[in-house]
Amino acid sequence: MKLINVCGTRPNFMKIAPLMEAYRAFPDIEPVIVHTGQHYDDNMSRLFFDELGIPKADFNLEVGSGSHARQTAEIMTRFEPLLIEHRPDAVLVVGDVNSTIACVLVACKLGIPTLHVEAGLRSFDRTMPEEINRILTDAVSDLLFVSEPSGEANLLKEGRAPEDIHFVGNVMIDTLRRHLDRARQTSVHDRLHVHKGRYGVITLHRPANVDCRDTFDGICEAFKTIQQELPLVFCMHPRTRNRAEEFGLLGKLESLPNLQITAPLGYLEFLHLMAEARAIFTDSGGIQEEATILKVPCLTLRENTERPITLTHGTNTLVGCRTRDLIEACARLAEIRERPHRTPPLWDGQASARIAEVIHQRFAGIQQ
Repeated sequence: MKLINVCGTRPNFMKIAPLMEAYRAFPDIEPVIVHTGQHYDDNMSRLFFDELGIPKADFNLEVGSGSHARQTAEIMTRFEPLLIEHRPDAVLVVGDVNSTIACVLVACKLGIPTLHVEAGLRSFDRTMPEEINRILTDAVSDLLFVSEPSGEANLLKEGRAPEDIHFVGNVMIDTLRRHLDRARQTSVHDRLHVHKGRYGVITLHRPANVDCRDTFDGICEAFKTIQQELPLVFCMHPRTRNRAEEFGLLGKLESLPNLQITAPLGYLEFLHLMAEARAIFTDSGGIQEEATILKVPCLTLRENTERPITLTHGTNTLVGCRTRDLIEACARLAEIRERPHRTPPLWDGQASARIAEVIHQRFAGIQQ
């Protein structure tokens, strides 16, 4: 069985890594990696392949940056001839990025079975491009692999057949559990001159937070206050840096004595940084999940989340993006840290093995 596995962005690599390892248990599965090139910076692509032991991509579409429409169209245009030439037995996509929806649409129209890992997640906020990608990808995928119970409930409400849905757990947590001990051996704290348990980590990239100057400025004002009591490390996405420069906010942030800006870190260093933080400030879905396992308070700069289990079981709190709300939430860190939390079901490091088993059972003997 020839199975094409699509990845294009930093979070995708974390999800593909354990799957590539799990396939080894099934010699009938021939995995092929297609890297769309949606993320191409060394720190956000090559370094992840190296650190996570992902085999070199068999194909790289090298699409680069662009608007949502342009990027999605470019991926589709480059992916279609690859599928026509190599005619895989199935295409597996992960997550909710433009690479996900672009490749699943091409495969579906060519009559190739499609598999979606991390299916069923819903924020119910269609102003988020990722929400559109999630809904459309699930609508046309043949097999739906779910990471939390809400995903299964959402898919059933949308009319998907129960036999198409498989609750398998969270592949990102497979990667975290597999590499946490290695991550703790990095010297990132010495390099950044921060002390364990006495700093906060920031990541921001969503358009709602960084594409509006007033909103981004208000967030920066909150960090200006917070850093007076809690040193902050802002791991700045290239797109976020561009917006900060455009809006005249980069200099403002760089002038703060207890806030330091870094380029995106590799997986191991960033995992270590998160694991020992007092708090994480983010708008990333995956980081909400990782913080839950690491038991670190996560203050999410959004009004909603497609990962509600991080609220009910984990350490996640929705705080929005208003200056006062951010400052007040930070003042409640001790309370948030003491809140009861538990590991979500099936977040045990075996999700990728369950997925490989389902694929093997569904497609066994396909070449006979």
